[in-house]
Amino acid sequence: MKSNWKLLTLIAILSSAITLAAYNFLGFNNRDVVMNESSTPTMTGRLAALTGNGAGTPGDFSFAAESATPMVVHIRTTMTRTVRQQQMPDIFREFFGDEFGGGQRGQGQPRRQQGQASGSGVIISKDGYIVTNNHVVQDADEVEVVMTDKRSFKAKVIGTDPLTDLAVIKVDASNLPAITLGDSDALKLGEWVLAVGYPLDLESTVTAGIVSAKSRKIGILEQDFQQRQQQRPEQDRQQIDTPLESFIQTDAAINPGNSGGALVNLRGELVGINSAIASQTGYYSGYGFAVPVSLVKKVTADLLKYGNVQRGYLGVIPRELDSKVAKEKSLKVGRGIFLEEVVDNGAAKSAGLQKGDVIVKMEGQLVDSDAQMREIIGRRRPGDVINVTVNRDGSERDFKVELRNRNGGRDVIKKAEAAKATASVNSLGAELEDLSAGDLQKLGVTGGVRVKRLTEGKLAETDIEEGFVIVKANGKNVKSVKDLQAILSSTKEGEGLMLIGMYPGSSRMYYYAVPL
Repeated sequence: MKSNWKLLTLIAILSSAITLAAYNFLGFNNRDVVMNESSTPTMTGRLAALTGNGAGTPGDFSFAAESATPMVVHIRTTMTRTVRQQQMPDIFREFFGDEFGGGQRGQGQPRRQQGQASGSGVIISKDGYIVTNNHVVQDADEVEVVMTDKRSFKAKVIGTDPLTDLAVIKVDASNLPAITLGDSDALKLGEWVLAVGYPLDLESTVTAGIVSAKSRKIGILEQDFQQRQQQRPEQDRQQIDTPLESFIQTDAAINPGNSGGALVNLRGELVGINSAIASQTGYYSGYGFAVPVSLVKKVTADLLKYGNVQRGYLGVIPRELDSKVAKEKSLKVGRGIFLEEVVDNGAAKSAGLQKGDVIVKMEGQLVDSDAQMREIIGRRRPGDVINVTVNRDGSERDFKVELRNRNGGRDVIKKAEAAKATASVNSLGAELEDLSAGDLQKLGVTGGVRVKRLTEGKLAETDIEEGFVIVKANGKNVKSVKDLQAILSSTKEGEGLMLIGMYPGSSRMYYYAVPL
């Protein structure tokens, strides 16, 4: 992948270590998930003894390495993909019919290919909850977790969040060593950190480096987001949230397989989940990136309690401020977040913020990057109130802003409600369109939806071809994309979808079973 630096290829390889901490409300299946949060000064005293209180000296990394290694696991995944075979030439269809080779519309039986991948993860609770990267477990049919003591467990994916590239999985085990969550806000540039994981399918590996930068945006999640946007129907492209990137940058060596592993401080506390590298070769070149634990805590807590991530919205169109923009807008401040627009009925406007304001502080922190602002907001939920300081015409003003949910309300949106709101047409992996009056007349139907283009998704796993016209879904008439959306929204989880339709130029009806 190419980053904003042009030549650098961004390879997602990530970390996975968080310790779900004193969130006593983190309930999953009516249980509390207890995570360890750093709070005791005795740990600092022990570290001082190891380093000899020598400020600016590397000290002894062994304490942190020995503390964190048992909590970082090896994750192996198995994925089975359906490969669509080449369409049967018309000459064979004329002789043998559409069912030649066992397929419909001249395609042979789909072939299924199996692939394997590996990454890392971090144990965050004694009863088996593990944090990793979304891209480590995404689309996996089977997930295996191997501990440092060689014990192996089958894991279940509990929840995923592609917008932060985080996921939570669980193994059926007890009394596991759980990592302690640190404070990524307290990290300083130049501070020593260790990366722990399973790079290149090796055994547990520890590397050392420093914090090179904070609140770094590199565009890797944005690039994946844009690709997924193009695969969605046009009418649904505005319904997706944007990715949240605010990485910790480190020069600790990380490579493919470190994905989901831990970035820890010299106290052995989790401060980030290793997620990506910037490299021309795809291997370590000195630039590694980790999701800060402050964000990991919030995302994992939401996945466990609600089944999806609760995102608060400020309701602004931001623009990072620099001297050029400040001169262009005739502003009296040179750093901050300039508000290009303030959305009507949004949280910011309701609180009194205006177009042209410059956000200079949030929660008392100086803010001068979009990534930093998104991270601060990303840690909070709808209904939370944040303190915002803006510069307006040269003077600073303080506001209390109550964040809204994606629907403009203040309540959390649970998984079932979110799935119903976003609809399942997206998951079909196809660009769909309503039929014109002329098309309806040619086909002799009163309504239908045409598969204009196939992308990655459920329909691509069947024999459906582009041009197929859907006239019924699960026994109900489909006259428009909106009708199909309504049918999918009412389909229960685990149920399949039976599509009935035809191809142009044929009066024959075709039946396709689509697993959901």
